[in-house]
Amino acid sequence: MPRLMVVTRAGEELSFEANPSSSVMEAIRDSGIDEIAALCGGCCSCATCHVHVDPGYVAKLPPRSEDEYSLLHGLGTFKDNSRLSCQIRVADAVEGLKVTIVPEE
Repeated sequence: MPRLMVVTRAGEELSFEANPSSSVMEAIRDSGIDEIAALCGGCCSCATCHVHVDPGYVAKLPPRSEDEYSLLHGLGTFKDNSRLSCQIRVADAVEGLKVTIVPEE
């Protein structure tokens, strides 16, 4: 199973194995980290699972959809490496993926 690394809002780095059939958002919640609201349940409609992807992994992920970009672009915490964690699938290709949970707005 692929390993993910998550940096919490407090700056704590946590590493855990994630189910390859889940999204990064689901993997974060399943690991017991409660900083992702995911109000829409992963439907790409709320931006409450916003993370910053480690720059070394941005090119390894599929590009953002227009819907994802639209939700993220208006946020004060938007960066070039911003993603909705519900839109990133866990896969062997993202072994070691590091994401930082953004501060709440």
